[in-house]
Parts: sequence; structure tokens; C-alpha cells
Amino acid sequence: MIEQSLPTPGVRCVLSSADIATMDRAPRAMLINSLPGYKPAMLVGTCGDAGQTNLTIISSHFHLGSNPPLLALIVRPSSGRSERHTLDNILETRYWTLNSFTLDEAAMAHQTSAAYPRDESEFDACHFETQWIEGIAAPFVDGAALCVGCELREHQVLNINGTHLLIGEIIHLSFPPDAQRSDSSLDLMKMNVLAVSGLDTYLLPATRQRFAAAEVHRAPESL
Repeated sequence: MIEQSLPTPGVRCVLSSADIATMDRAPRAMLINSLPGYKPAMLVGTCGDAGQTNLTIISSHFHLGSNPPLLALIVRPSSGRSERHTLDNILETRYWTLNSFTLDEAAMAHQTSAAYPRDESEFDACHFETQWIEGIAAPFVDGAALCVGCELREHQVLNINGTHLLIGEIIHLSFPPDAQRSDSSLDLMKMNVLAVSGLDTYLLPATRQRFAAAEVHRAPESL
């Protein structure tokens, strides 16, 4: 049996905004990135006007609306430490793809976050194959269980920190037929879709609970 250390009751770490501000850049990033808890982990495929493909892992995408079907990405701007090839490609072609990956592929999916030069595709460097769909100017990951194609509908630069909000409409969606439930939702566990914690920990959910839509005068109902 694996012994698990538990927090000491009543003992807590407390940090003020001043404490956080004085932390070094790397540990501060590790700490703050872990705060949202488990996040979706997907590979974003893009291609520039010159035809150079790019693939990178991202956990900052989220649902924005269902009619029209919208997903959004938060992408940091280019800095002295790295370029943002994904951002540049989306602004050039207006397309991107989201692709799931398995735990067996997590190491190379994580490797796509390295700062490869613009003329070296992460598809090649990290051993993922491209798949192209007519009408979408961005590559999918061949063999990915869940594939989503998006077309840019709105772009905003956030004044607070210069990050870019990219809102895309879903124009292509593919997944195994047996992963769709009777209510049309997708069973991500059946497709082995991973979650990520912080910047470096990949997880495959092991347990779950589903509930019917909550109503004021009814106790929670398990599905």
C-alpha cells in the first residue's frame, strides 16, 4: 500500500499579493498555474501563410457558447524569451485545431511546449502525423480520438497583461461514435482524454459521478 502524507490539521500556507509579487518568475508561474485545478489538455495545430505547420500543447481553452458553437483560447504574446508561432499562425490563416492525446503520448505532447524555431515543425520533432481536412487551413493530429476545427471569429488583446483572447467557431468535429452518450454529450473517459494539473502533470481520470440538471425542489439525482 502506498502511504500518502496528509496536511497537518489547522496548518496553512498564507501568501499575500506582496508575497507572490516577490517570488522568482519560475516558481511563481508553477504556483499560479496550479491554482485552477485540473484543466483540459489538448494539442493545438496551426499553419502559417508560408505553409509551416506548428503543434503545441495548451490548457487555456474553454467553452464560450453553444449557439453558435464557440471555443476560446488565451495565448500569451511574444516576449524576449519566446515567440508565439501559434498566435501568429492563427492571425494569418484564422484557423486552428484542437486534438486530444493519450497518456502514452503525453511525453511527446509535453515536448511540443519547447521553444522550437519557426522553421521546425513540432509535428516532425515530436513524432505526430498531420491530417488535413478540406476547407480548414490548419492540420489535425492524425489518429487523435477527439478533433475540433475552429475558425477565428473575434480577437481581443487584454489590457491587464497583454494576453490574446481568440474566439473560434467550431466548424469541424470528429470522435468515435461510441463515445457519444444518448443525451449527445461526450464520454471523454472512453476516449482516454487527459487532464493536466499545473504545467507538467498529466492525468487520466479514474472515477466519475454524473448528475441530472439541478433543480431547486429536487435532491441531486445520479445518472
